[in-house]
Amino acid sequence: MSDNNKSQIKIGLFGAAPDTSNMGVSALFASTVEGITERLPNARFSVFDNELGKRSKNHLFSEGHQFEVEHIGIRAGHRYYLQENIVTVSAASHLGAFGAVMNSVVRDIDNFDAVLDISGGDSFSDIYGVKRFMSVVRPKLISLKRHIPLVLLPQTYGPYNDPKLNQIAIKAVKGADMAWARDPHSFNILKNMLGEEFDAAKHKSGVDFAFALGIRNAEGLIDASLLETVQEKRAETPLVGLNVSGLIYNDPTAAYSQYGFKADYSEIIHAFCDWLLQETGAKLVLIPHVMSDRQYTESDFAACEKVAMRVEEKYKDRVFVSPDTLDQNQVKWLISKMDWFCGTRMHSTIAALSRGVPTSAIAYSDKTKGVFETCGQGDEVFDPRALDTEKVIEGLKGSFLRRNDLLASLEQSLPTVKQRVDEQLSIISNCILDIVNSKTN
Repeated sequence: MSDNNKSQIKIGLFGAAPDTSNMGVSALFASTVEGITERLPNARFSVFDNELGKRSKNHLFSEGHQFEVEHIGIRAGHRYYLQENIVTVSAASHLGAFGAVMNSVVRDIDNFDAVLDISGGDSFSDIYGVKRFMSVVRPKLISLKRHIPLVLLPQTYGPYNDPKLNQIAIKAVKGADMAWARDPHSFNILKNMLGEEFDAAKHKSGVDFAFALGIRNAEGLIDASLLETVQEKRAETPLVGLNVSGLIYNDPTAAYSQYGFKADYSEIIHAFCDWLLQETGAKLVLIPHVMSDRQYTESDFAACEKVAMRVEEKYKDRVFVSPDTLDQNQVKWLISKMDWFCGTRMHSTIAALSRGVPTSAIAYSDKTKGVFETCGQGDEVFDPRALDTEKVIEGLKGSFLRRNDLLASLEQSLPTVKQRVDEQLSIISNCILDIVNSKTN
């Protein structure tokens, strides 16, 4: 082994698979790898994804930054004969040295200095069902069973409605060397889970890692008319970005049955777009943040295309749909060019807020409100579970019209948020360094 390999810090990353088509999860992957490596240049990341086997890939993140990251497949399902099956990996993790002999994923985990786990930001809960909960909690338990130090990155905790699953979650949290919540509400849940074992030095309240995500120019990937619009921004024709959630727009029934909407999401989107085009000089850019193929319900791209198609012919030259080929850093670059932005996918709004873009959200989860409150923008979140259709539409109109005030407010609050992001990255990096040093001493 070379001296260079000896000095490497080997880090496993769970809960941030970069192959999901969800740019929010990809943003967590990119900001974690880039943010930690910036502080620990000898860090070598292995990210767990949904493919098979082990591969090495080069990733472009922020402008000019390229990273080689090892990818290791781990997946749920009933094909227990696969080395990558998470139930198989979990079973092997209990077999001591023999577990590493019989399972390649266990061997890989045993070689890590530390495991970081971010649970897709908000998946460490049982509200998505038992299978999803177990697929999220098992990597944490496997790491602990193999005695690999575990750091839970800023994420949402709970709710845990099933008492048995709650106990499993508590076991994972208590076993971690460090655990971060990404908003004050989750931090309170984390403290309650820990009880007397809460330690302010190990258990902290932070902010979403995606605030640290950089940008990368995407001029070569957007069509000529959109590029021209972005380059020649004028005050009299503000550029408005709108993220439409395919999950809600393409399946309105679920909005009512699953999420308890009072308001009509499609009508909100349609009415606001009509008002924007008829009553203002704004140009509208529809920006997907989940890039699934059109045939899938959750496809933001399909929803954005449908919204664009219904626009009156006379306004079509003012409406654009950004492509589904952009990655997380490129989407953030495009969002950063907007004069005002509205998103339903929470990480699309983080992309805007973190770049100082006046932002509102059509949000049906309390997590979005918490994110906006960290930036002093809590009043710009409009919840279709609590408000009727007209009130959400009026809220969006008002937010757009006061965008200059929001810009000034963000300019005041963002430096503090960015300082918190920088501090938490440094604390987590120092924690990893302490873990490595304790092994060598």
